[in-house]
Amino acid sequence: MSNRQPRIPGSDHPITIEDTGSRVVVRAGGRVVADTTRALTLQEAAYPPVRYIPLDDVDQDLLAASDTHTYCPYKGDASYFTITLPGTELTDAVWFYPEPYAAVAPIAGHVAFYTDRVDVTTEAVPRPPRVGP
Repeated sequence: MSNRQPRIPGSDHPITIEDTGSRVVVRAGGRVVADTTRALTLQEAAYPPVRYIPLDDVDQDLLAASDTHTYCPYKGDASYFTITLPGTELTDAVWFYPEPYAAVAPIAGHVAFYTDRVDVTTEAVPRPPRVGP
């Protein structure tokens, strides 16, 4: 983890993390890269919401570690994966925070995808039938 001082989300820069409550499917080149009902949605300030998907629900055979690293003062140091498909690579299309700051700790073990490089769709999760009166 970086030895930089983290910024704490607040009214000037709010961050919320909630269960997405939907099935999230990520496709690249027509191939399913991730499929989950356990995604988290991180909403940061006025930025578009980002779906964070558990790494366990991603086809990790399609991921290659990248040398790219970036820093967010609210979330910490980010690392990247390249999606490798037959005949193409989507460089740094996936990012994650190996040791996210405490304010965003729920995204540990999750990855996010650049939506301009992959297709991310959400679908309603069928609810079980109601039992009883």
